Amino acid sequence: MSNDTVLWEIDRRGVATVTLNRPKVNNAYNGDLIQGLHDAMDALGSESGLRIVVLRGNGKHFQAGADLSWITGVAKQSPAENEKVSRLTAEAVKRLDTCPVPTLALIQGGCFGGGTGIAAACDVVVAQEDALFSISETRWGLMAGIILPQLCQAIGLRQTRRYALTGERFGAHDARRLGLVHEVCPLGGLAEAGEKIVESVLMNAPRATTATKLRSLTSARAFIDEGELRDLIDEHARTRQQDEATEGLASFTEKRKPSWYPG
Repeated sequence: MSNDTVLWEIDRRGVATVTLNRPKVNNAYNGDLIQGLHDAMDALGSESGLRIVVLRGNGKHFQAGADLSWITGVAKQSPAENEKVSRLTAEAVKRLDTCPVPTLALIQGGCFGGGTGIAAACDVVVAQEDALFSISETRWGLMAGIILPQLCQAIGLRQTRRYALTGERFGAHDARRLGLVHEVCPLGGLAEAGEKIVESVLMNAPRATTATKLRSLTSARAFIDEGELRDLIDEHARTRQQDEATEGLASFTEKRKPSWYPG
């Protein structure tokens, strides 16, 4: 177990379960949760018998994107601190994306902003039929740059352009149609559906599975090099400190339309 915002365990089969654990705020990510993901992945990386990582969210929702009160506080800090936060966020997504063993996301309820990036970075995604998705950063004057590479790989440029530019919400069946989700299960069926995926992975040879995943990423040119990662981090950090982000976050807190809305 890492810090209490992210819990992890591994069973005798080599199946690791990583649980986002901020249910009172819908598992919105803050500095502790990002660090918790790194801690969990560090610990699991030392497990020689690891076969698959299952990612879940505790409570009604999988992951509601960024904790906007935390983002507001970060934006007021120095550019160096903002760059540090963006780097930790980007590296957490990249580590999940390139994890050498298969990754499975089990999604219920809300999956917004960064949550969609987590889903896109996983190899297999199963969503309960109540799942709801959105790429919502532009609503708050922010931008989803860090997760756009994974989203473009998962749902294609055309659909990313629509949903990242409109911030529209879409349900589990639309997410499956788009390619973000592989399977939709009934309410209460998430654990059972996930276990079927786990069993399928466990039947396969571990080294061959890892080689297949990494070669697939290479063939699709899906690896992000350090130069591109640095550009994503710089832009992500700068956007957080611009006037639009200040206004977007304030409009959310004050429950009003942002100033850029006509009229």
